[in-house]
Amino acid sequence: MENRVEEFRKQMSLRQEEFAQAIKVSRQTVSSIENGKYNPSLELAFTIADFFGKNIEEIFIHQKRKEQNKNE
Repeated sequence: MENRVEEFRKQMSLRQEEFAQAIKVSRQTVSSIENGKYNPSLELAFTIADFFGKNIEEIFIHQKRKEQNKNE
């Protein structure tokens, strides 16, 4: 699953460590999410969305939805 976590984090001028502390996970978890190596739990995904003040769909891009948009 693709995501825009790094993009939104950088817009807020936050280091991975600062963001990780704010959402109560490790810096390694943030790095893994940003690199697409780890899909967060639904609860963590909502925590991230709430932190950025965004809808979850604005941050996490599901492949099927992305493919549907290309076909329209």
